[in-house]
Amino acid sequence: MLNVQFDAEALRQIIREEIREAVIDTQKARELPPLLTRKELMELLHIGQTKTSELLARSDFPVFREAGLLIPTDLLFKWIVKNTKWVEENSNYLSVS
Repeated sequence: MLNVQFDAEALRQIIREEIREAVIDTQKARELPPLLTRKELMELLHIGQTKTSELLARSDFPVFREAGLLIPTDLLFKWIVKNTKWVEENSNYLSVS
């Protein structure tokens, strides 16, 4: 039987860095506008109308409503990183068993 040991925290750090780089690369590659529409948000995150409505209803989700319903791209990516970090710190969802 193969017995493999690894440092879970080091793995989390590698994954975290890879996600950050992928987000930056995605943003650059797609040349996203500074403000996203609801439809662009759905396409970017590959989510449907129900999940989009749930996100937009969250009090901590970045939405600019003064000019319709627009999502600031830079704040969206900061929100994603912040919430991924929160999940890592406050749950076992991303933990390795």
